[in-house]
Amino acid sequence: MGIFDTLDAFFGQLNGVIAQVLFFDVFPGEATMPLAVGWLIVGAVFFTIRLKFVNVRFFKHAIHITRGKYDTGKEEGEVSHFQALTTALSATVGLGNIAGVAIAVGIGGPGATFWMIVAGLLGMTSKLVECTLAVMYRRISSEGKVMGGPMEYLSMGFKEVGFPKMGKILAVVFCFMCIGGSLGGGNAFQVSQSLNAVKGTISFFDGAPWAYGLLMTVLVAMVIIGGLKRIAKVTEKLVPFMCGVYLLAAVSILLYHFTDIPSAIGLIIQGAFTPEAGYGGLIGVLVTGFRRAAFSNEAGVGSAAIAHSAARTKQPIREGFVSMLEPFIDTVVICTMTSLVIVITGVYNAPEFAGLVQSNQGAALTSVAFGSVISWFPHVLSLSVFMFAFSTMISWSYYGERCWSYLFGEKSSMIYKVIFLVATFLGAVTSATNVIDFSDLMILAMAFPNFIGLYVLGGRVKKAIDNYQIEKF
Repeated sequence: MGIFDTLDAFFGQLNGVIAQVLFFDVFPGEATMPLAVGWLIVGAVFFTIRLKFVNVRFFKHAIHITRGKYDTGKEEGEVSHFQALTTALSATVGLGNIAGVAIAVGIGGPGATFWMIVAGLLGMTSKLVECTLAVMYRRISSEGKVMGGPMEYLSMGFKEVGFPKMGKILAVVFCFMCIGGSLGGGNAFQVSQSLNAVKGTISFFDGAPWAYGLLMTVLVAMVIIGGLKRIAKVTEKLVPFMCGVYLLAAVSILLYHFTDIPSAIGLIIQGAFTPEAGYGGLIGVLVTGFRRAAFSNEAGVGSAAIAHSAARTKQPIREGFVSMLEPFIDTVVICTMTSLVIVITGVYNAPEFAGLVQSNQGAALTSVAFGSVISWFPHVLSLSVFMFAFSTMISWSYYGERCWSYLFGEKSSMIYKVIFLVATFLGAVTSATNVIDFSDLMILAMAFPNFIGLYVLGGRVKKAIDNYQIEKF
């Protein structure tokens, strides 16, 4: 057994241990419901109701804030509202939208799309709460950098309510999970899945995956060494461009199959409520949709709060409003477009592509769907996949670095960056299934300490919304 096989086996064993410790089936038997997914669903529904559907009421206002309508130039912070949004979006608009959606539809059928959309709409509120708290409790480090995110509002917020030790413990647990998530879901998963798509058009990488890993490692290193401001400058240009390219390709496919769109929507709705497997199948489709949506938009796991904490703003709730746009763009728009292409082209249940579903090669399955209409579309998709993966990786490197600095100090951040780059290379030479499992476990697990903080401190967000309404409307 070679060194890479040994590493792959290690990932597999590690996944089993983590899964047993962090997750158990809430509904054992036919209707499976992992605790992590149920935790996210309950939290998102709770805050959406408690905050009186703020995701709908302030949607238009969020767009105006993002455009800079209320900026005065005197706000504290490192980046603009738009840069904070694109930095966070670059971490969420990634392979989860391409590979993850294809896997969800392949496993759960078209009905999983409906529940992804529901999860995205509910997740808008979860995102608002965590990002508002991140700005409320942010601080400036001795190096002059903004330190914000769940680790800060957990430790500082719990201290305010009289539980400093519990807050510190939760903050440390979150940081370790975020570092693990940054190395897995925010890094190795992106490399692994993008390689599956790119090697379909560039055959050289099929025989030399290490070369793709090396290429990604060098490109990522060139950006992340410069810190948040360099990352923000890259993402504010890259995110709009890559989303535009991908959506243009998806729209072209849908226009080609324009007459099939109504039937595809019918399959999605029918599959969401009347799956053949009955109650157990319904829960399975729902869980599949919510799990993939959570991995795609990360609402409730606390990662985006780290990026939004650095935004220039006087009122924390304003950045919360801006953050609501992430799940909408990521899941409601982009994931839905991908899903429609997968369903309309029929590749999700085609026997000849069953192996791609079983081996979790979602990006490759999406590539097949796009290529079924116009032969050169896989080349466009390969470019999109590459950009999505790259943007996700540079943003997650920042998330992991902030958590590393919280645990070990600002001066040790370079150690984390080296580890991150090593994980980038390894992502090209480990199996997709083990990488995906590790990614899901770490990123979903972040929601446990984070949501505890949201429940305890959420009243501050509600008060901020109420006061904002009185002052501005």
